Amino acid sequence: MNESCLAKIKGLLAYLYGQEEGAQTFNTLLSLIPIEMAKGHSAHNHEQLSEKDACLIAYGDMLQASENDASKPSQTALSRLRDFLELRNRGSFSYLHILPFHPYSSDDGFSVIDYRRIDPRLGDWDDVSSLAREYKLVFDLVLNHGSVQSVWFQSFLRNEEPYWDWYITRPADFDGTSVFRPRTHPILTPFVKSDGSTAFVWTTFSPDQVDYNFANPSVLLEFIKIFFEYIQHGARMIRLDAIAYIWKEDGTSCIHHPKTHAIIKLLRAVIDYLELDVLILTETNVPHDENLSYFGEDDEAHLVYNFALPPLVMHTAVLEDAGPLADWARTLPAPGEGPVFFNFLASHDGVGILPIKGLVDDKSFRKTIDTVIERGSLISHKNAESSPVPYEINCSYLSAVAPSSLGTVEERARVFLCCHAVLFALAGLPAVYFHSWIGSEQWVDGPRIYGYNRAINREKPCIDLIEAELSDSKSLRALVYAGLEKMLAFRRSEGAFAPAVPQKILLNKGSVFALVRGPDESGRYVLCLQNFGSKPEKYWLDEVPAIQTLTRQGILLEISLRPHETRWIAYGGSREMSMLKI
Repeated sequence: MNESCLAKIKGLLAYLYGQEEGAQTFNTLLSLIPIEMAKGHSAHNHEQLSEKDACLIAYGDMLQASENDASKPSQTALSRLRDFLELRNRGSFSYLHILPFHPYSSDDGFSVIDYRRIDPRLGDWDDVSSLAREYKLVFDLVLNHGSVQSVWFQSFLRNEEPYWDWYITRPADFDGTSVFRPRTHPILTPFVKSDGSTAFVWTTFSPDQVDYNFANPSVLLEFIKIFFEYIQHGARMIRLDAIAYIWKEDGTSCIHHPKTHAIIKLLRAVIDYLELDVLILTETNVPHDENLSYFGEDDEAHLVYNFALPPLVMHTAVLEDAGPLADWARTLPAPGEGPVFFNFLASHDGVGILPIKGLVDDKSFRKTIDTVIERGSLISHKNAESSPVPYEINCSYLSAVAPSSLGTVEERARVFLCCHAVLFALAGLPAVYFHSWIGSEQWVDGPRIYGYNRAINREKPCIDLIEAELSDSKSLRALVYAGLEKMLAFRRSEGAFAPAVPQKILLNKGSVFALVRGPDESGRYVLCLQNFGSKPEKYWLDEVPAIQTLTRQGILLEISLRPHETRWIAYGGSREMSMLKI
């Protein structure tokens, strides 16, 4: 154990709750620590993220059983997912993010009823343990809010100990004008308690999701217990969902509160104290500079979502202009100088619009929004002072950047793969949403069936349908899947793609986004060229390091790229040059 962390933990609790209550909370926290958990390897020597790491994001019941398959009548959803991954994941993904798997009442799992049970529709903890033997698992810790159907909240309504103060309440006439609102519904939702009184409970995201009161140290301690239990169940990364909102203080925006950062620092200090091989990932869908604050001073999140990447790549693909993407990429912290980006394009949620604020001209990005709406995307809004404003693009990323109107399935796949080439080339841990991996288009019936926009990218199809399409080498699914597997295999073979290896964003030339990763420890580089244009482009390699190594092997200083072509060239070190073309 790293005893030097204890003073930090004690100080953070004193900051959160005052000296006296903070000291009491500190003593209670120490008593909660499972002794056996303190026998791990040093956190400073844990297995480092490498070029061989990538993450797959999936719901536990992502695939439904075949209607005609009677061979596995009792198979759980999680074991079905495991079987599919055993067949289809050929070394591409080392991390598996299983989206919330607890009993829930709404929001596809993010309105948790019981944090200690597995939704019986998915399976049980044995199924999770089975996956943990094959993958480094990512669990969601939904800290900001829980379900109104939970025992905790029902006990709150009955004024029972200790739950009577576990949720945030305010008077009916509370003035919340200063509060940042990510949704359009009222911030307070009335609930009638067992004594006949009405409690107006803070509900940031929906009336079914009631916000916890972290000003009560008992709430924090309960979630730290759950945090430990997740690790014991096999979590190697813990995603802090909607973490930016957890601390509320009247008169403030109630987002990015200093005490929110203190809670993240506390969880990080607990990991460091116990020397656990566990990573913290923060989910903060906010403008880029605000998002970066969750790295702290290398004492908060180990990874943060790179929320600016999905809208920037979408903008690049739609307008065929790589300029804004390149300009932004040059401002990223240098690889190896602190925490790591969790890079992604699509997820169970939509493509956030807020993170692109200040990175792209509003009028220009409006063209992108209008285009993807024409392609079938939906727009979700949040409250603002004057009127609701666009908050999120709800879509299948494939349908948004490569619609059927674009051309053949081969052309569509190439556009989609070009987008993912950027995801895989940039420094960080790349993450791929399950529906992107299997080439899914938007589920147009989803929002109508379920009543919310995000359902457009949350279809849970029958496994036999997916297998049939993946087995058809000419289908869009098969072309996307094969291309992603090919890129990830190339990535795994080149140490220059490791998160800590330097990257250089090359001069932007129209539709071509170009960068070089390297040198790695062996002196090897990878040149990554992505042409987002629908026309051939020529790219001059005047900024490429160690260019003489390329020219000696017959590479011309001017490279011709086909429409939407991805070309990666690995060179230098003691190995032969290798090339990937898509």
